[in-house]
Amino acid sequence: MIRAGIIGGAGYTAGELIRLLLNHPETEIVFVNSSSNAGNRITDVHEGLYGETDLRFTDQLPLDEIDVLFFCTAHGDTKKFIESHNIPEDLKIIDLSMDYRIKSDDHDFIYGLPELNRRATCTAKHVANPGCFATCIQLGLLPLAKNLMLTDDIMVNAITGSTGAGVKPGATSHFSWRNNNISVYKAFDHQHIPEIKQSLKQLQTSFDSEIDFIPYRGDFPRGIFATLVIKTKVSLEEIVRMYQEYYEKDSFVHIVDKNIDLKQVVNTNKCLIHLEKHGDKLLVISCIDNLLKGASGQAVHNMNLMFNLEETVGLRLKPSAF
Repeated sequence: MIRAGIIGGAGYTAGELIRLLLNHPETEIVFVNSSSNAGNRITDVHEGLYGETDLRFTDQLPLDEIDVLFFCTAHGDTKKFIESHNIPEDLKIIDLSMDYRIKSDDHDFIYGLPELNRRATCTAKHVANPGCFATCIQLGLLPLAKNLMLTDDIMVNAITGSTGAGVKPGATSHFSWRNNNISVYKAFDHQHIPEIKQSLKQLQTSFDSEIDFIPYRGDFPRGIFATLVIKTKVSLEEIVRMYQEYYEKDSFVHIVDKNIDLKQVVNTNKCLIHLEKHGDKLLVISCIDNLLKGASGQAVHNMNLMFNLEETVGLRLKPSAF
């Protein structure tokens, strides 16, 4: 059994991660650390887990008792923790924050998008889990980068559910504001753009175009629905072939010939992609669950790869299709 520990156990991504690991046949949760909830039952916070666990939060850190450590911490906190604690040499780490997503000589974290870095992830000791918007957008673009087709600016519009803002209530996340409402935020300046560009340049070293990304807050709890527009004269049939070929060995990305919707992916680790051609413009529609494929599901996928398990173990989930 893979013995797992979780730091930052009270948020949405931690709740989903706990749920996945409890139902994973090869994993045992040793501890869930949350100093503010120490001593309380997990179900006092994650009420959807009633009947599934009697675990309690702890403020202890028995790092020598685990094989893998997940960080579900606020951005910046993982780096502070690693720099201030003695981490066992053989302990594998999966960080769900953005602290180590950008490649640097200062760290050895692998960017954990399996559809891009599967081989490196399989041998990695430290993995940086991608951002949710970044995952959805990259999966819509990687086959084009692989075929050196990203030669112009890319227009991206994407809408995310309220869980993307985290569990702590804020002015733009409480129900009376979010319900029946929509708004733009961080236009052209979202924090996930650098990691998207990094991945595209990994496949297409000549890539230097802009990603004109407009993020939206949606009035639904979970999911990301993105539309991407790219100029190209290549036929739709040839482009579909490129996407099918790129993802043929990936279990969670599916190219769909009909229009897609968000409910097809919510509560799953899937990414669905639909392609259309309108004159010389290619429309790519990509959608994921922001808490699963965009966070905790992808973290478990990375864990499976790091421990040489079949990648879908613990991740065969039914979508909330109705």
